[in-house]
Amino acid sequence: MLQPSRTKYRKAFRGRMSGLSKGFTVNFGEYGLKAIECGWVTANQIEAARRAIAHFTRRNGRMWVRIFPDKPITEKGAGAPLGAGKGDVKGYVSVVKPGRVMFEISGVSESDAHEALRLASAKLPVVAKIIKR
Repeated sequence: MLQPSRTKYRKAFRGRMSGLSKGFTVNFGEYGLKAIECGWVTANQIEAARRAIAHFTRRNGRMWVRIFPDKPITEKGAGAPLGAGKGDVKGYVSVVKPGRVMFEISGVSESDAHEALRLASAKLPVVAKIIKR
């Protein structure tokens, strides 16, 4: 599971998800999976999508994961009363905005790339589209 090796602050604010992303284009591979809406993608979801691509392509070609979960998410305990402060870190998420290219692949046929990215998008909580270089 992806997570930062160290962070400057242990807990973070929730923040805003307005605006568009800066990673609009396919830079490394031939095909990419681009987010259309904003949302949080957890480390487990990134790993599930990565494994779906690797499984379908039988590890042929090359794959790039262009998002990294660097934002800590907290959760309070089950019986914690209101006013007990911020909860403990539960996991890490990546903030994805519209236009962000999340995964890229190359070295496989167009039909295989399309199907692999379709399977990966089913594992993610944001609506995504498949784009070509």
